[in-house]
Amino acid sequence: MPISRFLGTTNTELEESEIKLETSLRPQSFAEVIGREREKKTLTMMIAAAKSRRVALDHILFHGPPGLGKTSLAFVTAKEMGVNIQITAGPSIEKQGDLAAILSALEPNSILFIDEIHRLHRSIEEILYPAMEDRMLHVVVGKGAGAKTLKIDLPEFTIVGATTRIGLLSKPLRDRFGVDFRLDFYEDNEMAELVVQKAKIVELNLSDGVAEIIAKRARKTPRIAVKILKRVRDNAFSQNIRAVSKALVEDTLALLEIDEEGLDYLDRKILTIIANKFAGGPVGLSSIAAALAEETDTISDVYEPFLLQTGFIERTFRGRKITQAGIQHLINLGLLDENINYN
Repeated sequence: MPISRFLGTTNTELEESEIKLETSLRPQSFAEVIGREREKKTLTMMIAAAKSRRVALDHILFHGPPGLGKTSLAFVTAKEMGVNIQITAGPSIEKQGDLAAILSALEPNSILFIDEIHRLHRSIEEILYPAMEDRMLHVVVGKGAGAKTLKIDLPEFTIVGATTRIGLLSKPLRDRFGVDFRLDFYEDNEMAELVVQKAKIVELNLSDGVAEIIAKRARKTPRIAVKILKRVRDNAFSQNIRAVSKALVEDTLALLEIDEEGLDYLDRKILTIIANKFAGGPVGLSSIAAALAEETDTISDVYEPFLLQTGFIERTFRGRKITQAGIQHLINLGLLDENINYN
């Protein structure tokens, strides 16, 4: 939305505009998905075959670090297939009856997207197995000797699961997916292309070289690139600036405390704690989490993958270590003393 459109609008209109913006930022077809060529090619083939046979898609699993497009691919798959998609999350399915209600309400050939599927309770998984394999729902009614098992036929449907922790997914559940895709971090050129695409949607006029700056700072992750773009938009709006210059972007990134390698405050805190408090490591993840007062899952799922990707830390059988590259980066930022040996 151009800056001029904000003037004279009500809070309700702005909220509705933001909701529409969030929807428009998601790709609407495979043609709009940047990168992911292997995934798009395979899914296109599967969709064409399913449509030709008039059956539901085989079950699909997306896994990898957060923010890399798992949900977006699920939505695009449903659009390309021309079917409805229902959305839920592993933690929200607490009882077998919750899952039974969801599955029995699905339309033929539709998609059920389960985010954080690794957090499904094992008792829920047990009734999901026959549902995925045989489109049959086994519901236990009653308790003890009087308990009975009801068998309910289900329509053809597709489970699309998404997880950031594939290792926590039970093998029986994982084996029931017809295909699984590991989504890796984006390449720099793909990120720059994505920034240009999203900037057009939020109607930002980027000067030359700005997309590359944002792409480099976005941790090779589309979700972070979009967050940065939104804050750049806010900064431009607050100063009534029309064209987004490198200076404006650098000012925004400084406010967000994102450095030249894409590391934020907590990234740098993790590195400095390993270097200073634990003499460079190795140190266990739980010890790092305790020193930061953070959840171990947050560190392992959100921060660690990128720090490993950049080569600033390494994992050993004894724990995490800061690398020489990580030490040098902190020295360059003035956060470590170059005269001290940290490992």
